[in-house]
Amino acid sequence: MKSTNNEYVQLAVAMCRTGILGYGGGPSVIPLIRHDAVTRYGWLTDDEFGETLAIANALPGPIATKMAAYLGYKLKGVRGAILSVLAHILPSCIAMIALLSAVNYLSGSKTVAGMIAAVSPVIAVMLGMMAYEFAQKAFKGLGKWIGTAFLVLALVLLEVLHLHPAIVIVLYLGYGTVHYRILAGKNKKGGTA
Repeated sequence: MKSTNNEYVQLAVAMCRTGILGYGGGPSVIPLIRHDAVTRYGWLTDDEFGETLAIANALPGPIATKMAAYLGYKLKGVRGAILSVLAHILPSCIAMIALLSAVNYLSGSKTVAGMIAAVSPVIAVMLGMMAYEFAQKAFKGLGKWIGTAFLVLALVLLEVLHLHPAIVIVLYLGYGTVHYRILAGKNKKGGTA
């Protein structure tokens, strides 16, 4: 009985650790889960872990949560899966609640409002620089006249016709695909001639 409880504790500690230290999403958590599951506790072999990872990648949803559920289920069945998933997601949930509470509490602060006001121009300049760099690349690839025409067209679609930005992006991606294929066809014909 003591061994069984020890495995529950190990499972909870391992998944809690991956939930806390796995900053950056699922792919950053996978090495942490592998270390605990294969190296530290020996729950899986490297081959089993690789197969589990492949199956988890094929299924919809967050990969780290699926891996936690599988490990818990493999070790302790349904109870293990529930414990493992809760131990993995609870630290993040608690941190989010604490941070949102802090944001809510500090939202009326003049100091925080001043900090946000100080950061806003920096963000605007960064976005402006990014737009300028994209425009330079567009002018280089399409030429100044066509690049300017597409810039004006985007402005009209977004600001005059009020199209959703996602629609404009899809339209431009579609054009880019056609443009790229035409250029690739010309280069292919030019190279073989």
